[in-house]
Amino acid sequence: MAEVWRRFTRNRLATVGAAGVLILVTLAVFAPWVAPRDPLYIDMDHKFARPGQAGFVLGADELGRDVLSRLLHAGRVSLAVGLITALIAVVVGAVLGLVHAMFAGGALVNTILPAVHPRMGTLWSDSEETPILEPPGFLLLNYGRRTAIGTLIGHVAYGAIVGGFAAHLH
Repeated sequence: MAEVWRRFTRNRLATVGAAGVLILVTLAVFAPWVAPRDPLYIDMDHKFARPGQAGFVLGADELGRDVLSRLLHAGRVSLAVGLITALIAVVVGAVLGLVHAMFAGGALVNTILPAVHPRMGTLWSDSEETPILEPPGFLLLNYGRRTAIGTLIGHVAYGAIVGGFAAHLH
């Protein structure tokens, strides 16, 4: 992790970009306190005010509303939409990962593993000549609780990561 941070901070373009994004996110989060005016206040006396005119830093729109204030508050909406979308994607991915863990750790492994492993037992087979390995069981619980917990955590994390990436592809 230290190596990644060192390489990141050496790249000036990446550092400047990250600082810019951090500044924009901070401004959006604190928009109610940073914005110079109410973004919804209509001032017909100053409609289409130029930047810097009458105290409007970025000017005013056709209804005399402050453009800077409106941009800062719009950033809040964009940030909220992006975060909610990412959160939904992570939750859906985690649920799909959990379902996959239940399926892979249960039906799939108990059906396929005995077929490909010559000494793996099934519920219907028994061999007195050679010891047979115990089948994995539901969620691989026959291999211990750590295996089941690791399987669940791994699949949920993987599903959450894939869900998060899938949300950013759209």
